[in-house]
Amino acid sequence: MIDYPTLRFIWWLLVGVLLIGFAVMDGHDLGVGTLLPWIGRDDDERRVLLNAIGPHWDGNQVWFITGGGALFAAWPFIYATAFSGFYWAMLAVLWTLFLRPVGFDYRSKLPYAGWRGFWDGALFISGLVPPIIFGVAFGNVLQGVPFTFDDTLRASYSGTFWALLNPFALLCGLVSSAMITFQGATFLIIKTEGAPQARARRAAMFMGLAAALLFALAGAWVSRLPGYQIVAGALPGAESNPLAKTVLVHAGAWMTNYHRRPLLWLLPAVGIAAALAGSLLARRGRGGWAFIASSLTQAGIIGTAGSSMFPFLMPSSLNPNASLTVWDASSSRLTLAVMFWVALIFTPLIVLYTSWCYRVMRGPVTVEAVRKNSKTAY
Repeated sequence: MIDYPTLRFIWWLLVGVLLIGFAVMDGHDLGVGTLLPWIGRDDDERRVLLNAIGPHWDGNQVWFITGGGALFAAWPFIYATAFSGFYWAMLAVLWTLFLRPVGFDYRSKLPYAGWRGFWDGALFISGLVPPIIFGVAFGNVLQGVPFTFDDTLRASYSGTFWALLNPFALLCGLVSSAMITFQGATFLIIKTEGAPQARARRAAMFMGLAAALLFALAGAWVSRLPGYQIVAGALPGAESNPLAKTVLVHAGAWMTNYHRRPLLWLLPAVGIAAALAGSLLARRGRGGWAFIASSLTQAGIIGTAGSSMFPFLMPSSLNPNASLTVWDASSSRLTLAVMFWVALIFTPLIVLYTSWCYRVMRGPVTVEAVRKNSKTAY
């Protein structure tokens, strides 16, 4: 049997894996949506882009849904507090994501330019907005979220939607948008030919460099940002009581884990090096390798963010002692154990059937193929 502290740490790792899976798999769908107006210059080319992700985009939503479900089951305090504090931001994500299924289904139903242009705009918005909001949300988490708990552990949030749009959070939003768009561009190098592929290569070159530069800038900012450090309580085997600890806030605290475990520096190094390598590979037309590099970029950036904050999950700027951590915000040992075995069985199955689908439908999408299947293609 796995002990409680180990289960808590395992679930911290598993949720990180789910976030990386979402950034890699659903990320290239969102990235293609963001690039739709620039890489697709006419109706045929835009249909090529939509059909490149058409067979997979709804299946890739599994990573998003599973991540939300795992967050709810593993860390109910985080789920409740985040959805209370980021309520309007989460609604904005959902409203834009609503545009994806209707955009795919209705866009090519009518031949009118105005009709298709409207849905192209909707698909662009649904690709651009969610990554930015996710990045802005995480930027605010790094700075601390204005919430606290009363004696009965009921959360109260005192922030506003507009306060979320601060300079550092907006920078994190740009990092998120750049890395997701980079993922979409490298995917299109694999799935397109001719002029769209040439534009995708240029987009991947630019977005890879942008992701590396913005990530480095955000990292330099974090090194001077007031961070959180536990000085008493919140031990790995402690009960799930966020108020049973003492937290100190001081500049540079988010770098503590890197000082203690120098191997963690490999994560930001991978994030930056993979982004630069992916940009170079895209320039040379090596689409498959560029996609692998952009996927490593997602893993490096997300891994860096999570490792910087560990064991914190949602720091509180209003009452630092009420900050939520891996050790005091989790579900019971039984819940984590049951979920662990479920994840151990079903996660490989998801990876296997997704891999099979991509293998069966491999190969580029061409204008000729879209025209030939005009009635059935997106």
